[in-house]
Amino acid sequence: MVALTDTNQKRLTTQIAEIAPNTTAIRSLDWERDRFDIEFGLQNGTTYNSFIIRGAKTALVDTSHEKFRKLYLDTLTKLINPVEIDYIVISHTEPDHSGLVKDILQLNPEITVVGSKVALQFLEDMVHQPFKKQIVKNGEVLDLGNGHELEFVSAPNLHWPDTMFTYDRQTQILYTCDAFGLHYCDEYTFDQDLGAIEADFRFYYDCLMAPNARSVLSAMKRMDELGTISTIATGHGPLLQHNVCELTGRYRTWSQTKAKAETTVAVFYVSDYGYSDRLSQSIASGITKTGVAVEMIDMRSSDLQEIQELVSRSAGIVISMPPTSANSSVKTALSTVLAAAKGKQAIGLYESGGGDDEPIDPLLSKFRDLGLSAAFPAIRIKTSPTENTYKLCEEAGTDLGQWLTRDRSIKELKAIDSNLEKALGRISSGLYIITAQKGDLTSAMLASWVSQASFIPLGLTIAVAKDRAIESLMQVGDRFVLNVLEEGNHLHLMKHFLKRFSPGADRFAGIKTQRAENGSPILTDALAYLECVVTTRMETSDHWIVYSTVDAGRVSKLEALTAVHHRKVGNYY
Repeated sequence: MVALTDTNQKRLTTQIAEIAPNTTAIRSLDWERDRFDIEFGLQNGTTYNSFIIRGAKTALVDTSHEKFRKLYLDTLTKLINPVEIDYIVISHTEPDHSGLVKDILQLNPEITVVGSKVALQFLEDMVHQPFKKQIVKNGEVLDLGNGHELEFVSAPNLHWPDTMFTYDRQTQILYTCDAFGLHYCDEYTFDQDLGAIEADFRFYYDCLMAPNARSVLSAMKRMDELGTISTIATGHGPLLQHNVCELTGRYRTWSQTKAKAETTVAVFYVSDYGYSDRLSQSIASGITKTGVAVEMIDMRSSDLQEIQELVSRSAGIVISMPPTSANSSVKTALSTVLAAAKGKQAIGLYESGGGDDEPIDPLLSKFRDLGLSAAFPAIRIKTSPTENTYKLCEEAGTDLGQWLTRDRSIKELKAIDSNLEKALGRISSGLYIITAQKGDLTSAMLASWVSQASFIPLGLTIAVAKDRAIESLMQVGDRFVLNVLEEGNHLHLMKHFLKRFSPGADRFAGIKTQRAENGSPILTDALAYLECVVTTRMETSDHWIVYSTVDAGRVSKLEALTAVHHRKVGNYY
């Protein structure tokens, strides 16, 4: 194992590891990155993984992010002369994996680029130069010689429409790019410490793969037809070798649960235009929090029959505005959505921020004329999206999901046995406001399901509903404040935080606060506060049980009592 360091950026390094005979991993380690495409925070940095496979011919699987240009190319050229590389296998064309393809083609213009039809179309727009190419389909094989036969597995929408996996029959390694990965950076090449990575593994799945659960299951069905998979060489984080069955099993279980949802929303976006794909991912993430399934379609590379079928069975439709200069396939896809839409569906539209967006209001009027209802106000993107923009999109998605499931939620509440719910309702609790800040993002939530959980270290648990906006700010490692409300002086705070806030609204408008040492707001009128850090999370059907340790705290009135919440039934808060 060898590591090189960029002397100008101390926390960018590369790592070389022989992961199988004639197979080398080049891992670009970004130790301090705390955002990935800004839409979700990272606690433990990330990596960009690339691989060299040497048979009679040599293949390079993926490259790296352009921020690693010098480090990566220096590392690569020490391992192999670029003129000896016969193929570059493109798992998909997102810049963090294909950002240096152009550089390598300049070093060796004779390389053949291998990828899906869509990937090679996208790559042509990225490199702006002719190159040798080979389109491959699911099940096709590229023989490198010496036993290294690369079988390709179609895996669209994981998480781009051009994605494919590559399986080396000789080493039994499956190269999956984003799928089964995680944003986690440490010195270990493999996943020997499952406990250290499993929270980030789940968070990555929820952010990127959960909105594509049906596509996950389709790809895994194709994986089942391969031989034994000894290692999954991911595009981010440690490679999976010690826990392949466990972690792929979790993917399958999570995706089956998502796919069984009774309600589906179709999300249409335009890849590689403005911020369409990233914004759509944030909206989709918010929708899946409510237990509603999402299917995402790239209008640049979509099948019209698939669009028609999806729209006809979806309860909601979300569309990213395409550019006015869009090609005929995008315009035809949008026309197909309009033709298939029907009354009583929910509609949500958002601008892509590409500078050439189709106007949003005429399209919204067409859907309204068809009888569709706007689930959230049209989102207008006039500048580069910020953390708050992506949070607004997530909350808009959650509002859409809650709107679609409102009747089901009422039905489920009524189904609970009356005697049981009355007995459960006799469990009393205090009243609290959870407040959190992460970067520029802030959020708050009224909570009553709070309990001390340990003495050493001092710890507590909070039950947070999966569809609460604050949930994304309460991942492992996140910090927050638990504000304890005072009996007799709590109604104004309780009423304020019980309000239904519109997507992106400031939860603290008109509320007096001060800043805690961990950066989160303290409510000035609270009886007491505790500064906490999330340690672990346990999943239930509709809540996350968040266990946190307590770092600091203070009481403003020693003689005052905590506000108490008495319920009559146990099927609501």
